Amino acid sequence: MKAQSKLYFYLTISAVLLVAIAVLALNTGVYDFGGVSPFTILGRFIQGDPDLSLSDKYVIWDVRTARIIMAILIGSMLAVSGTGLQGLFKNPLATGDLIGLTSGATLLAAVSIVLGGHFREYLPEALQFSLTGISAFIGALLSMMLVYRISTSSGKTNVVMMLLSGVAITAIGFAITGFLIYISKDEQLRDLTFWNLGSLAAATWMKNLVLVIVLIISYIVLLPKGKALNAMMLGEKDAQHLGINVERLKKQIIILTALMVGTCVAFSGTIGFVGLIVPYILRLLFKSNYTFILPLSAVCGSILLLLADTFSRSIVEPSELPIGILTALMVGPIFIVILIKFKKAL
Repeated sequence: MKAQSKLYFYLTISAVLLVAIAVLALNTGVYDFGGVSPFTILGRFIQGDPDLSLSDKYVIWDVRTARIIMAILIGSMLAVSGTGLQGLFKNPLATGDLIGLTSGATLLAAVSIVLGGHFREYLPEALQFSLTGISAFIGALLSMMLVYRISTSSGKTNVVMMLLSGVAITAIGFAITGFLIYISKDEQLRDLTFWNLGSLAAATWMKNLVLVIVLIISYIVLLPKGKALNAMMLGEKDAQHLGINVERLKKQIIILTALMVGTCVAFSGTIGFVGLIVPYILRLLFKSNYTFILPLSAVCGSILLLLADTFSRSIVEPSELPIGILTALMVGPIFIVILIKFKKAL
């Protein structure tokens, strides 16, 4: 009970920090509301004020609020997916970026962008609308299955093989994506650049609805797996002796991680390091206790990405810096400092 109270305490602190950053994000932007607070405009919109201008409605609801919600959802899912993979493979480098998930999702998304015009018209209208998202999910799932198949033998996962196969798949994916960029037209090239750099500028409430559905389905299954991942730290055989269905756990984490990463890449492009640094820092604080790390990573991932997106919109106003660049610039040096500081312990 004491541990559970401690978890609730940390979750509350993290949630308060997330709300504070969301307040900052809502106040950040070049649009002028005529001296009126953005929260006043948002309140008038929610109350259905007929005197509110269309431009004010659009900026406060369809631009800023939708983008804040998307940053929260995508940051949370990227962090949880990284945490789940690191717990499954018992390796702090096992993230969607480093083992080929993001590359696979980006590759098939690129295929749908460049080559989709040749067969899109033959698909049902619902599939035409979501072709890129479905392609990204399939790419992430196929990459995850291939990495898992290569690195697993006789029920045991070889971490070195996992990382090497992930590097190989990432190289192949980027090579093919590079070829697609070479043969793409101007409009397709702009879309592909969006995927490679990462951005939340295309946030919509429909996309947020899809992200919420994916998040709920994934978290219902994954967040209660903290004790199972703790048992996996002892080894697969010991985990089985403790009553953990190891193979079922692996399949659940693989499929749901592919679903989350694929959906995030489909809507925001490539955003790196979130799934790497968040669980890494939490692991330093909570000693690989996944009953703490899993739920906290869901909130801390949102904090990191929302903070990065807020900076990306304010550093080079009125333009914006691609968020994939900013997350790498923010997190990369921090990760190096952590490695240097704890290299003896590691």
